Amino acid sequence: MDILDAIRNHRSIRRFKTDPVPQDLLDEILSAGIRASSYGNMQSYSVIISRDQETRDRLYVPLRNQEMVRQAPIQATFCADFRRMRKWLAANDAPDNFGDFFAFLIGAVDACLVAQNVAIAAESRGLGVCFIGATLANTDQVGEILECPPGVVPVTGMSIGWPDEDPGLRDRLPVSGLVHYDRYHDHDDAEIAEIYRERNTAGWDRYMSSPRLRAAISESGVVNLAQVYTAIKYTPENHERISASLLAYLRRQGFLD
Repeated sequence: MDILDAIRNHRSIRRFKTDPVPQDLLDEILSAGIRASSYGNMQSYSVIISRDQETRDRLYVPLRNQEMVRQAPIQATFCADFRRMRKWLAANDAPDNFGDFFAFLIGAVDACLVAQNVAIAAESRGLGVCFIGATLANTDQVGEILECPPGVVPVTGMSIGWPDEDPGLRDRLPVSGLVHYDRYHDHDDAEIAEIYRERNTAGWDRYMSSPRLRAAISESGVVNLAQVYTAIKYTPENHERISASLLAYLRRQGFLD
């Protein structure tokens, strides 16, 4: 598949066949992944591949009970990782300057760049992927399951396998609302309404097509997509819990020294 076609046709696959992904194909995809750009070429990340069913079953709950975690033959977890770097520094009598929040951000960005490369490479070979945002939300639980030592923090995850569904493309905000030239353009109310015009309809229709989400929306009394985001999906209480657990885990893992 042409690389631009692979990018333009990206879809989140949530139903997978149980057929395994050959090791040589996985190696090819991961080799493409590590060609991603990296801050200072430090490659401050690690990728943990979970193939065994027991591990994927354990990841199922902290990854918010999403069935593709158990169903897809591969669950990849992309971690910010300065443990390897720190060991190399120590072996060469170099000071460790990577025990702070900035170091975590460096590793997190590196890990996400690799993850995107892996996604594109996988899709270009006919595989399907689904990013798992809950990896960061429950990073402490995921890290415990994957036995991540200090210096390593799971940032994002991805289910990988052969698609068993053919969903349509999801809407995206228009380029005009996302790209700024020379300096930031602060959109006025009319421009915001136009940027979100398609999303307001397509997103609402998608949520209402799910009986579970329709029921939640009905019970909550929300009347538009923006309210769905902040009254149901991303509540202040949930964000406070996630923020507190993330900061505590970063401290335990040595990134808030």
